[in-house]
Amino acid sequence: MAAATGGDKPPLYQQVKRELLAAIAAGEYAPGRPFVTQREICERFNVSHATAVRALNDLATEGYVVRRRGQGTFVADRPPAASPPSDRTIACVLQNQGPHVGQILAGIEEVCADLGYRLFLNHCENDPAREEKALWGALEHQVSGIIVYPAEGSAVLTPYAEARRRGVPLVMVDRYRPDLATDAVVADNMSAGRELTTALIEAGHRTIATLWDEIDVTSIRDRLAGHVQALREHDIPVRPDLTVLRRYRDQPTEARRAMLNELLRSSQPPTVLLCSNGYALATAAQDLVALGLEVPGDVDLAGMDDAGPFDVLPLTAAAISLPSREMGRQAMTLLHDRVTGAVAETQLLVLPIRVQTRQSSMGYLRVSRLEQGAS
Repeated sequence: MAAATGGDKPPLYQQVKRELLAAIAAGEYAPGRPFVTQREICERFNVSHATAVRALNDLATEGYVVRRRGQGTFVADRPPAASPPSDRTIACVLQNQGPHVGQILAGIEEVCADLGYRLFLNHCENDPAREEKALWGALEHQVSGIIVYPAEGSAVLTPYAEARRRGVPLVMVDRYRPDLATDAVVADNMSAGRELTTALIEAGHRTIATLWDEIDVTSIRDRLAGHVQALREHDIPVRPDLTVLRRYRDQPTEARRAMLNELLRSSQPPTVLLCSNGYALATAAQDLVALGLEVPGDVDLAGMDDAGPFDVLPLTAAAISLPSREMGRQAMTLLHDRVTGAVAETQLLVLPIRVQTRQSSMGYLRVSRLEQGAS
């Protein structure tokens, strides 16, 4: 680790302290077990003994580690709780906006109103840095608890460790962090991938290509696993070119359309494009029209959720309906149970999803390109 320079970086001992806090939060040092020694800190971070001692002293003062005479330094068994907040305030840290996130928030607000909590809201636009800043802000406001919709690929650790040290309950919603032991409320994404794929197969589709938006989140990886499971259950080969987990919507327009064109002009073209969410589906519809193709005439569309800029069902052969509002309600209810001490064990609540097919819709849309001069 290089020494801090200029005014933008914290002092070196604080940098060491933050990295050690992140290691504790990630479970590298279990509660009650020996912690890293002063000498090991010097070697690991290439710092002086004085820097190592100051970092360890801070961790001990704040209750993350305890010193036992003649034995060494150990990770605290139970981090000390902070003073109770002066009022019942909940911080809600969300990513992006749209109908799905809006319904999650509506569910949270509904329970907050019923239970007498105030809501402190942050939208972080899928930016881990903004998520971290919002979490620190929530802790500075001494909130009663925090609900987090984590950003894609977020590796933020330190504020979560601080929340644990202060005894501030935290519940994740829609997705969870495998590296953090927190409560979470999610949809049954494995079933979403499996049941939707099964519905498509039963409708006659056997060549299914997947199109992804976000890729580094648990919800998407679970949906992919469910999709692959359904293919294998129906003895359909898993083709890497159709199931590869790669970004679609964030690619440049020409790259997206070239990829679609290559897929649909291949010797075994897909008959349906299985989109990871409503935003990917809307983008695919636009790209197909630009390529001169009809939906569902030339190729069909399906959505692994209904989170998008509009109701995706009229465009799709089938789509998953997420329990968005119920996820918000359950997340806030679980957080309240944590605040009041009504639950002990870490909870992962998985809520059922619903498959909707074109046959169950009031009607459906056909999308095609309007040729110049057509009336």
